[in-house]
Amino acid sequence: MPRKPRVDIALVTVGAVGLLLAGCTPASVPPAPSGSRVSSSVPAASSAGGRPSGSVPASSRPATPGTVRLGFAGDVHFAERTAALLADPATAFGPAAAVLSAPDLTMVNLETAIAVGGRPEAKSFTFQAPPSAFAALRAAGVDVVTMANNHAADYGSAGLAQTLAAIRDTGFPVVGIGSDAKAAYAPYYTQVNGVRLAIVAASQVREETLAHFTATDSAPGIANAYSDRLTAAVWAARTRADVVVVYLHWGTEYQSCPNSDQRALADRLVAAGATAVVGSHAHVLQGAGWRPDGSYVAYGLGNYLWWRSFGNTQDDNGVLTLTFTRGRVVSAAFAPARLDERGIAVPVTGAVAQRILGQWDQARQCAGLLATPPG
Repeated sequence: MPRKPRVDIALVTVGAVGLLLAGCTPASVPPAPSGSRVSSSVPAASSAGGRPSGSVPASSRPATPGTVRLGFAGDVHFAERTAALLADPATAFGPAAAVLSAPDLTMVNLETAIAVGGRPEAKSFTFQAPPSAFAALRAAGVDVVTMANNHAADYGSAGLAQTLAAIRDTGFPVVGIGSDAKAAYAPYYTQVNGVRLAIVAASQVREETLAHFTATDSAPGIANAYSDRLTAAVWAARTRADVVVVYLHWGTEYQSCPNSDQRALADRLVAAGATAVVGSHAHVLQGAGWRPDGSYVAYGLGNYLWWRSFGNTQDDNGVLTLTFTRGRVVSAAFAPARLDERGIAVPVTGAVAQRILGQWDQARQCAGLLATPPG
């Protein structure tokens, strides 16, 4: 499905609420074809995607060679009220699409099995969606997703087989899941505006999926953040890319402060060469900002397209846009949003926006992160 023209939106710059960021250095991937904004070299479980070659939205600012804007949002799935949105995949994300389409490349966590029918696992909550979910994501401006989470195998081995088939058949770029460990931990490589990007994903949530569906040398599943394969993947990606991003499923549900496992893993990934680490799972916004070493972490981005509302901070979310230049995050903006009755993340303004931005800033302080780059 062709990408709709992208719309520039007014993002709240991090300076206004106390958030900016920084990162790393360069390496090597084939050059992008002339005239193409995004070119892709993808791992075993993924396929080429991203912005259509040569298509430059009329409303976008001219691309600056060596600079790229990456957008990140939290958890997405199509269950109960959000299942109805797939009746028309082209409009499923409603007004959220303008925000998602604005960066050069946008990523979310797809927290569902892509399967139809079958038997759910013995869990409190199980989610599935048809392959049209990928059409909805693409139409909304999402370029790559992680499926390394605690709901990717909600429909067991049969559902996992359907999921992998849908990824293959739709050609949508997916990380953190695969037909074996090599595919599940493989980075997604792409080049945007001359910047070589690598994206890796894994789950740190200890529950049935990690216990029974961690990918191995001979079995499909998700990437496990407790495995040394994750840091090895980051090290390897660092030799090929200017920017390495790791998207994680982690944290303690309903807690805005990161737990000790999150902090320790962030340390290991940054040491391995991650430029930025982002994540989701806690159902609330967690802290985002610079570490004293200059790397950037966004611990949790909340529920972005979600099946239920609770009338509290679980409905607050947004899109984080990081701008990378010379392998470092040089600026950031957070566009606050809130779930509506359809489960769509609708951009907010005024008092609601200020409340969410205040919450975002408070969470940053709780995480011990800096509002501006060190030094």
